[in-house]
Amino acid sequence: MDTILILTICIVIFALAFDFINGFHDTANAIATSVSTRALTPRQAIILAATMNFIGALTFTGVAKTITKDIVDPFALENGPLIILAALTSAIAWNLITWYYGIPSSSSHAIIGSVAGAAISAAGVGILNYGGFLKILQSLILSPFLALGVGFIIMSIFRFIFKNANLYSTTRGFRMFQIVTAAFQAYTHGTNDAQKAMGIITMALIAGGYHATTDIPEWVRISAALAMGLGTAVGGWKIIKTVGGKIMKIRPINGAAADLSSALVILSATMFHLPVSTTHVISSAIMGVGAAQRVKGVKWGVARRIVLTWIITLPVSALIAGFVYQVLRLFF
Repeated sequence: MDTILILTICIVIFALAFDFINGFHDTANAIATSVSTRALTPRQAIILAATMNFIGALTFTGVAKTITKDIVDPFALENGPLIILAALTSAIAWNLITWYYGIPSSSSHAIIGSVAGAAISAAGVGILNYGGFLKILQSLILSPFLALGVGFIIMSIFRFIFKNANLYSTTRGFRMFQIVTAAFQAYTHGTNDAQKAMGIITMALIAGGYHATTDIPEWVRISAALAMGLGTAVGGWKIIKTVGGKIMKIRPINGAAADLSSALVILSATMFHLPVSTTHVISSAIMGVGAAQRVKGVKWGVARRIVLTWIITLPVSALIAGFVYQVLRLFF
């Protein structure tokens, strides 16, 4: 068995592992608010999220194609399989570290930063596809601010419409509505996050000479969707605690507003073939919802810690990937 084939098989395994880890790492994003408001039990929420993540992952391929071709050109990537394996190793390591400490960092930042870092380590900064890479960075940077604004607006609308409503009836109604919004949010999570692994596998197949176009093979779509769904079923309770309660005190109306806001932003990005961080979007939507009620009600200390992790994830994962690539070169 030749080296390229061995590396490609390793990449497929690592990419599906990344997708699995992404599933349990980001499960909290889709279900934390519905669990914290008791709209769903943890078991019900995880089953719902896993199912909707799987369905969402099979629905679109635009984001996967963006990952495949817009960071670097897979057709011109020398030592491509080694670069991609280093990137996946780095992204998985960072995801596990942040999951262990309960920090809702971005799997999207981790994998994008890792691919860029490994490629630069191998061939210098000129290897990057700057037009595509900057487009991806813009979507990653702007989407949290958009989610913050949308969350603020939707919560303000809800407050205006239901300002004279009976508190008990409103709470009960929004708890039921939150089941729908949680499902919608889990679906959109699958439409965006699962496609990153699909894009990475397709990039590896092209770099290894096993695939000739940027179209995503059907077996890649199904396997990535399954890995994401299974990962979601495992759950991520440490991050659920942070997202679901430490940013602000969440009630059903807050949770529904946050779920709906983040789902709309994520789905919009997917329709434009743009990868976004679901972690960033959902956390920002919760902050926007909290600010619409009472700015002081948001625990900005926790929010600052999350934002700091957002900022450092891309450069740190890039450095780790560059280091891993140089280590792998010693063996291949």
